[in-house]
Parts: sequence; structure tokens; C-alpha cells
Amino acid sequence: MKNIDSNGHVTGRSIYLDDIPVQQGTLFALPYDAPSAHAHIKKLDVSKAAAVPGVVRILTYADVTGENQIGGIIPDEPLFAGKEIHFWGMPVALIIATSEDIAIQARKLITIELEELPVITDPREARAKGELIIPPRTFRLGDPGKVWTECAHVFEGRADTNGQEHLYIETQGAYAYPTEHGSIRISSSTQGPTAVQRTIARVLGVAMHKVEVDVTRLGGGFGGKEDQASAWAALVALAAYVLKKPVKLAMHRMDDMRMTGKRHPYSSDFKIGLSKDLKILAYEATFHQNAGAAADLSPAVMERTLFHATNSYFVPNVEVTAYCCRTHLPPNTAFRGFGGPQGMFVIESAIAKAAQALGVLPREIQQRNLLKEGSTFSYGQIADRVLADQAWEHADKSFKFDALQKEVDAFNTKSTSHVKGMAIMPICFGISFTNTPMNHARALVHVYQDGSVGVSTGGVEMGQGLNTKMVQVAAEVFSIDPSRVKLESTNTTRVANTSPSAASATADLNGKALEIGCTAILERIKEKASRMLNAKPEAITIVNEQVLNNGKVTDLDWKKLIHACHWDRVNLSESGHYATPEIHFDKTKEKGHPFAYHVYGTAAVLVTVDRLRGTYVVDAVKLVHDFGKRMNTAVDIGQIEGGLVQGLGWMTMEEIVYNDKGKLLSNALSTYKVPDIHSVPKEITIEALPTDGHPLAIRRSKAVGEPPLMYGIGVYFAIQNAVKAANPNYALRFDAPFTPEKVLMGLYGQMERR
Repeated sequence: MKNIDSNGHVTGRSIYLDDIPVQQGTLFALPYDAPSAHAHIKKLDVSKAAAVPGVVRILTYADVTGENQIGGIIPDEPLFAGKEIHFWGMPVALIIATSEDIAIQARKLITIELEELPVITDPREARAKGELIIPPRTFRLGDPGKVWTECAHVFEGRADTNGQEHLYIETQGAYAYPTEHGSIRISSSTQGPTAVQRTIARVLGVAMHKVEVDVTRLGGGFGGKEDQASAWAALVALAAYVLKKPVKLAMHRMDDMRMTGKRHPYSSDFKIGLSKDLKILAYEATFHQNAGAAADLSPAVMERTLFHATNSYFVPNVEVTAYCCRTHLPPNTAFRGFGGPQGMFVIESAIAKAAQALGVLPREIQQRNLLKEGSTFSYGQIADRVLADQAWEHADKSFKFDALQKEVDAFNTKSTSHVKGMAIMPICFGISFTNTPMNHARALVHVYQDGSVGVSTGGVEMGQGLNTKMVQVAAEVFSIDPSRVKLESTNTTRVANTSPSAASATADLNGKALEIGCTAILERIKEKASRMLNAKPEAITIVNEQVLNNGKVTDLDWKKLIHACHWDRVNLSESGHYATPEIHFDKTKEKGHPFAYHVYGTAAVLVTVDRLRGTYVVDAVKLVHDFGKRMNTAVDIGQIEGGLVQGLGWMTMEEIVYNDKGKLLSNALSTYKVPDIHSVPKEITIEALPTDGHPLAIRRSKAVGEPPLMYGIGVYFAIQNAVKAANPNYALRFDAPFTPEKVLMGLYGQMERR
């Protein structure tokens, strides 16, 4: 089945936030944000701005009708700066005007007097000063302290990863208008409609049922609209609530980049111990997470770092500790992978360092330590349906790792202008929200009397093909043509108390809820058919809109049956509810079974580095991926390609730069580089690992949103192997992204050891 949104996207007919026709009298909002990362506000003067013709109102914290607070996990994030500024870009005031141009003109006239305060941008400094958002957390398995002396080889080092700008095509935004009885209806570019609803209710000081949030689709999210969309929606809702007028905000790109959080940078230390036969006996890591100025989703992101700290490997003795460090940067937030990639990079760095010191290929260590059936993760879950070995062996058989390495080595002995590198990247990624109560969803299904079907779920379409898969679920359960199914917008009035579209769990949770709802209706209409045909209900099936009795075609079809059900007052509506079974996690013990299942895969990455310029190209990424029993091949392949390239960008070129005052320097597309068509691998080969899927995955088709991003980590190590081949004096340094500048330094100098 083709993606149901493709035609609308390529013809420009798909509706995004900025495409919604504005009501008469709509006003336009623009935030005035802090020009400092940490300061006391001595004086804010908006008088000149307020006097500009067309400016209707300028709101500050004093105008908030409820709480000036938007923190989701921890209430530590004011909507407006009150007396103190916590990060450069923090909203201080909101200009509401009759046009965007007038609001922009007015913003230039606002003045602010500040008393500057010390600024922290480094998470290690924050930890040293006791600036932690939550206490540190530690996952343990076995006792590394007792086995270090038993290790034949022990290596220590440091690994750093930078942030990453989400750079969704559609920026943050919202459009709100007041309705009857003091209520608000708001269209928001959000992955979390209920989070927006809850935050607005808190800021306005009203009950949640007074706030209706509607989302048709997003022009990209990648986690950046899971929690952070709430601030902009709350600002717009407050303006509409106070002024009793429709108010719209569509952020300008540079405002969005300056004022929003990114992927969390991490600075980490590791220690790894191996036996003589290269088995990893012990592993320790300390993660310093740069959370930014407020919690946002940082505690949950940090938790997933711990969950994925050992990637695809079984290590019998593990101790990993993470610190959630408060700095004066915009609050960092969810990003595809949600902390998992940062943890995986560290153990891959530890393996690379050990391999170099021992004179072996990293893949020799990687393969010998892959998870086996019954292995225990550091968080206590017993690995089942493990496919780590199978994915590796399938990839090796298909792509022939030894032959690829020989080609690389042969090229490097001949070429004086370029050098090649190769790396293998296995992945293991857990699927579920690690906060167990979030693993639930609902769906509302209506079968109309003409046989058409309306479906509402709590999932948000943001380019991942969710709409297509939900239509497939309904069409397959009813065995009707997909054209009969319409997927409604995501709306908090139709489907309440939703979890955000995140954690790669959206299709599983909402699809299962939809499946339950459709199945309940199907059983009722089959019972009606059995009475009409004088048959037993279990003898009735519907196949391609035809009603069968004991496998034989009858004169009854879908439309006739639904019409008869309607006239017999059969209930043709249902709300399906699904809660993932089996999962649990006890944070007091840091043990449990937090994931419904894991996704596995193995990628071979090949790169070519220009010895003179330090530039590089990714020649090929050849991978085997655990799709389960694929539900929609085209959608899933698109997710693999997109995730891979996004991970590649994070590892190579996407460099977030703040100065020591906390000001963002990489604040535009002229100073922040993302992969373009010339940056993507010349060849991407994707093979599916033959499996029966997993029963907790929708239609046994495994989640495919986040796992492929981790294949991009292999690009870093492939480039590093190329640099090492060109410069024998190169000392490994694990400091992503591996920009051409760093490559050039590595090619022509002995870099500082870490």
C-alpha cells in the first residue's frame, strides 16, 4: 500500500499549521527572548513597542492567568522569565499585533537592563558545582570492582558527543481561538497533544476539558515537538484567552533555532576490561548529560542512555552512572534515539580503543560479545527472541566483511590522495516508553451506514507513515478496501489522555488500540450476519468485502451487511484501549522488564577520506535490519534511509556551537550544516532479516522509527579507521561530530590522547 499522504505532499495540498485558513480578526504573536544566558532582570521597557500602531498587547509573566510554569517532569521551567533569565532565548514577553511585520518591528524597540550572572555551559563544570537536576542514577549487573584484576586487558578513556538541531521543515507554532464557555481550541505542531492540553490548562488556570488540541500532521518532529511544542502553544493560548481573539504563531527559523533545545550533548568516561580471548568481562561508564537550564525530558533521556549503555553486547559486570547536569543553555530535549545513541557511542568508543591497543579489528571484539538468548541486560530484563548473532551473520554472509576489508586495505596501499576506512555497527534498541505508565493508547472507530469507516487515534503523523499503517490496520481487520477508511486528525476531544508520538511506539500502541476497536465491531457485525444467514457466528468471515459462510460466498457483502446492522440498531462505534502487557520497571531497584521487545541489526560502513582536504564521502552503508514481519515495506525502507542519514549527520557535520556566554553561534543554515544529497551514502543496501516478527508489535511488524539512526554511529568509526590508516601517529579521540577540520588535524598531527 502506498503512503496515503504522498500525493498531498508532492502537490502541496497537505495541510500543515501554517496552511490553516485564518479567521477574520486573527492576531499574530512574536516572542521577545532573553539576550543573555543568565542574569537578573533589572528593568524591562516595552513602552515604545506597545506604542507601535497595530500592536494590540504585550504580555509578560504578570499576565499569566494560571501558573507561569510549563515543566512536565519537574516544575522548574517558567513560561516567561520573571526576575531571572536562565538561558539565552528564554521568552521574556509576547508581542501580539495585527500582522507579523508589525510584531517584528515592535520587537526591535523593546529594551532590557540586566545584571549579568555566571554562566555554565559545560556539564562537567555543572556537576562539580552541584548543579544537578535530579540525583545521579546507576545501573549495575555483577560487580566490576571485583573482576578488574581478572581482566587480561583494561582500557580507560573519554568520549564526547555534541548536540543536534532538529531542523524539522515546519518550525514550532500554534494557532488558538476562543470558543464558548471560556474554552480554547488550538491547532498545535506537536507530537504530544495531551502534553500541550495539560500545559495550557495549567498556564491558563482552567480544567483540561476547556482546552481542545487538534493536530492534522507535522512537517517533521524528531522529538523536538514532544515536549517543547507546549511552550509556544501555551503562549498563543494565553494570548487568545486574555484577548478573546484568535492568535497565531509560526516561528521564524532563526528564532526557532535560538530558542529551542537540541539533542543532549554528553561528556563521558569509560573503563573496559577484556579477557585474553576478547570477552568483555567488565564495563564502567560515567555520563555527564548537558540538560540545559531546565529538566524538560532530560531525566527520561538520561534513563534511556543507561538502558542502552551496552548496545548489542552482553557484559556480565556493568556499572553505568549518569548525571543530569543543569547548565545555562536552552533546555535540551528528546531527539530520535532519546539518549540511546549517546550511550551506544561510548561503548563503541571503548571497543575501538581496546582494539587499537590490542592490534585487532574492532569487529573481532564486537562479534564475540553479542547478546545471546537468555542474556541479562544491566537493568535486569532477560533477553529473549535475540537476533544479534543472526543479524551479524546474515550481514557477513551477504556483504562479506573480510572481502570488504581487503578491498579497503588494497586501496590504501596504492592511493596517495585518498584513504578508505571501514567499520561494523551492530544495534540493539528497546521498544517502549521506559516510563511504564505511558505505554497505553486508545482509538475511536465509527463504521458509517454506507460502509465507510472513520478512525481517530492518539498518534500524530509527522512523516513516519503512521497514517498509512493505521488505515492498513482498519482495512485488514475489516477486510475492506483502504479507500473506505478515513483517518481523522488527532484531537484531544475524540481521543483523550494520549501518550506522545515518540519512543518508536506510536504505531504499536495506537495500532493495537485500533485493532481492538475494529475487532469488537467486526464481532458484532459477524453476529448479525450469522442471524441473517442462519449460521453460527464462528462460521462467518469477511474477505475482500464479501461475507462468507463456512468459506462459501453468500449474497451478502460489506455494504449490505452494514446497512442491515444500522437498521437493526447494532452498535457500529467502538473505543479500543491497549496497554502493553508484561512490561514493568522498579526505579528504586533499577531493575525490571521495561521493553516490549528489542530491534536488532548490523551495518557495514565504508568511507573515503581526502588526505589533502580532510573531507570525506560515505561510499556505502550495507545493512541487515530486523523489521519483523513487515507491514509496509516502502514506509519502513524510508525510515531506515532517513534515520541512517540523520545519524550520519550527527556523527560527522552537525556541530552545535555556543560561546562561553551561552549564545548560539550555529544559529542559521549558513552556520549549521546538515546532510544534503551530496552527503548521503553513494550506496545504501538494506536487507531484511527473515523473522516472524514479535506478537507485541502491530501485525508483528517491528518499530522502525529510531533504531536505524544508530547505524550512523558506524560512520564515525569508519572515518577514524581511515585517518588511522593514513597517519600511524594518530591517537584515537572520541569527539563527535568528526568534522573535516578534526579529520584534517588527525591526518597531520598526533592528537591529544583521551
